[in-house]
Amino acid sequence: MSKTVLVQNLKLPLQIDPQEYPSLFAGQLSLSKDCISGVRIVRQAIDARKKNDVCFSVHAALTMDDATAQKMIAQKKASELPPLRLTPLKHGKREQRGRIAVVGLGPCGLFAAWQLAQEGYKPLVLERGKCMDERKADVEEFWRSGKVLRNSNAVFGEGGAGTFSDGKLTTRIKDERITKVLRKLISCGAPKEIEYLAKPHIGTDKLREVIVNMRKEIETLGGQVLFSTELVDFHCANGQLDTITIFSGCETLRIPCCALLLAIGQGAGDTYRMLFNKGLALAPKAFAVGVRAEHPQVMINRSQYGDFYNHPRLGAASYALTGKSGERGVYTFCMCPGGKVIGSASADKQVVTNGMSDYARDGENANAAIVVQVTPDDYGYEPLDGLKFREQLEKDAFNLGGGDGVAPACLVGDILKGVATKHFGSVKPTYRPGVKPVDMRDCLPDFVYQGVRDGIKSFARQLKGYDLNDSVLTAVESRTSSPLRILRDDTLQSPTVRGLYPIGEGAGYAGGIVSAAVDGLKAAEQVIFEYKD
Repeated sequence: MSKTVLVQNLKLPLQIDPQEYPSLFAGQLSLSKDCISGVRIVRQAIDARKKNDVCFSVHAALTMDDATAQKMIAQKKASELPPLRLTPLKHGKREQRGRIAVVGLGPCGLFAAWQLAQEGYKPLVLERGKCMDERKADVEEFWRSGKVLRNSNAVFGEGGAGTFSDGKLTTRIKDERITKVLRKLISCGAPKEIEYLAKPHIGTDKLREVIVNMRKEIETLGGQVLFSTELVDFHCANGQLDTITIFSGCETLRIPCCALLLAIGQGAGDTYRMLFNKGLALAPKAFAVGVRAEHPQVMINRSQYGDFYNHPRLGAASYALTGKSGERGVYTFCMCPGGKVIGSASADKQVVTNGMSDYARDGENANAAIVVQVTPDDYGYEPLDGLKFREQLEKDAFNLGGGDGVAPACLVGDILKGVATKHFGSVKPTYRPGVKPVDMRDCLPDFVYQGVRDGIKSFARQLKGYDLNDSVLTAVESRTSSPLRILRDDTLQSPTVRGLYPIGEGAGYAGGIVSAAVDGLKAAEQVIFEYKD
């Protein structure tokens, strides 16, 4: 009889035929050559601690005879495979008095709607932006001309802000639903390796197809998806959500609604204000702001991988760096190997930067945000104060860039010297619709400016060449996370409006595709536990 066990931290050379895995791992575990009959990689990470011996570190599910497996478990060389819990969801008994609606078709809303549809609840999904093909054309026009459309841009539309990103799936949360998220993405067209890579990504090119496939599945299961449809109001009866008001096309409609899953994303400043004016419980929260840095990807590869920098199995190298500026944290965020810096404004008179890369990550530059922590001590303790602080930064960047969507930018060498940039050097800025060389002191608050300078100095001690003179800094990176939190209780409902579920990144409870998707699943489960289908 055979048994499959989990063995961690096995060494996998960069060049080896998968057929050799059983004998390779048997040798590392001091087992006979033919002892292992099956191998499945559970987790794979790059181990570049030794620049002359870069390899993969893997956790593997190994199948062997039962006696050997039990002996390895007893010797603590292996462990039982953790069970995948797929407990059926118990449906509630409460009658639906109106629709179950999901607002926003980013990863949080997408997975919430899919879970509801999967269980037979036929959700109404409201997305203020356009479908993928139309949205993509509008974003390309913005990057060409600098003219942003209010409801069809790099933030609003099918797939949310994550659509125009790197499609990174790394997360710090620990939740059994992560496996469910990854497998659903794979079933909709994502690369299969995202289930086991330590730093998985899909790439913006592949992610768009995955999102459309998942939305079509929601519709096939009975869900209704309305594009170019905006939530403009909601109404309560005795503290319970009763109806919602939407604007779709040229028509305003009031719809009975018993549960509203609010997955608005963090770009919807107008929706935040509507919620505040309606008396919803909100609170300011800390976030981070700064610039988007671009370095030559080959330099990052050499710094991280040494002589293995151009090995085809390693691909473009990434990094994650942390430092301090006084008592403030400074760190890199949303690193996009082989990518581009893109404009992510969602309204007029804004310049907002973000990073994006395709699945191949084959661009000339690496980019990542360098951001400095900001707290209510910096901007105020009223619920919307952080939003106002962020909006002012984005407006300042817009004005400094010339008022036509062009972004202010400087050289790393110049910010370290404390002088204005006059022209760019060997690193070509990728931001569209373009950049203007400036003195970054005219764009950033003093503490952010100093924080970026301190961060670069610290990062250069961690990653050789990070302070390269010609590397480019483009402002402003302002949307690392929501500047406020829409409060909720243990049932994920607003304490002031029952039936309203603030969820995802826009509500202040997630940061990235996977954590947002998990939060969407959790909210959908709460609705399922409450209502009949």
